[in-house]
Amino acid sequence: MTTKEEVLECSVSNFTKFGSKRFTMDELASELGISKKTIYKFFDSKEDLVIQCVELLIKNYKNELTSIEGDPISSIILIYKKAFQHIAHFKPSFIFGLKKYYPKANLVFDEFRDYILNTIIYPFLLIAQTDGIIRPEVNLRLFCDLYFVRFEEIALKNNTFFDNYTNEELLNHFIVYNLQGITVEGYKIDFE
Repeated sequence: MTTKEEVLECSVSNFTKFGSKRFTMDELASELGISKKTIYKFFDSKEDLVIQCVELLIKNYKNELTSIEGDPISSIILIYKKAFQHIAHFKPSFIFGLKKYYPKANLVFDEFRDYILNTIIYPFLLIAQTDGIIRPEVNLRLFCDLYFVRFEEIALKNNTFFDNYTNEELLNHFIVYNLQGITVEGYKIDFE
């Protein structure tokens, strides 16, 4: 008997690989060797399935964040390093498809994105500025808006980013070098 968790795992794998709109319920049922009716025992609709897939991705990512330690700047870099490891396996159509076809799932994703930025990243930046790591004249809210809001959409907009560059190169150019630009002279970023 196929479980709800098996359906979710298979859905996450295929939705992130092919896009949630493109990968159909018929294909999902076929891959699992079950009927669509069985899927609908667990989920009210495809959008309900997509929402629960997004929630599972978020839960898995949040679980990885619990092990992050270090100074605020290093912590921010590690948070984004883990994010790049996740989104490197996503087809752009997965993120963009949420906005276009599954607005409720997109809302869940947007709320998570806001949570990460406003509850984790911004407070780390404030701590770093208070501790004298970030220059006092830096407007942290503006910095977040310029460099951290919707970074995954920028990274995914060009299909070739993850094909042509390593995660380390992307992390350095999107995150590390921008953070280096606002830190005080003599501060050395060390996040390994």
